[in-house]
Amino acid sequence: MTKRSFAVTYDYRCPFARNVHEHVVAGLGAGADWDVVFSPFSLTQAHVEDGALPVWEDQAKASHLLATEAGLAVRDNWPDRFADVHLALFAARHDEARDLRDEAVVRDILRGAGLDDNEVFEAVRGGAPHATFRKEHEAAVAGHKVFGVPTFVMGERAVFVRVLTRPNGDGAGARATVDHVLDLMSDHADLNEFKHTTIPR
Repeated sequence: MTKRSFAVTYDYRCPFARNVHEHVVAGLGAGADWDVVFSPFSLTQAHVEDGALPVWEDQAKASHLLATEAGLAVRDNWPDRFADVHLALFAARHDEARDLRDEAVVRDILRGAGLDDNEVFEAVRGGAPHATFRKEHEAAVAGHKVFGVPTFVMGERAVFVRVLTRPNGDGAGARATVDHVLDLMSDHADLNEFKHTTIPR
């Protein structure tokens, strides 16, 4: 079977992105033959009004980008630690109600993942993660009209997806969940919208 290549967007503020990214990481851990790009997307920028200063250039909103920039520094310089940091940032926001705009919080998460927080923030201060964040966000918007998270991008197709469950340690189930999404994208392009009118409990 050919390796499946796809990207999936995230913003640490979104609980549905948290769910999907937990499934992706768990599926990879269970041996899924995927080539995944973890693609940052700024919900703050997505809600900037036309003509207003982009978040990338607005110093008053620099803290909104902080956690993602730290995560990107890890993704691109310490890739073997990225999954741990990625999930820990989601957990800090959604399970622990911590403020990811606070540098001290982000530093604590980095240290908890076994990284030198000073080295990571040196990379952040160097500006490369900021430039990467902007480039990948704008490419997703321009190339695939991405408007939110989580969005799966596979080839020329992009699909916004909300998964209600978390993997809760079930790697095989996580792998199946993501494969179902990819199957719908590749085999059922005619299915444009499929949404429950109520949330099943």
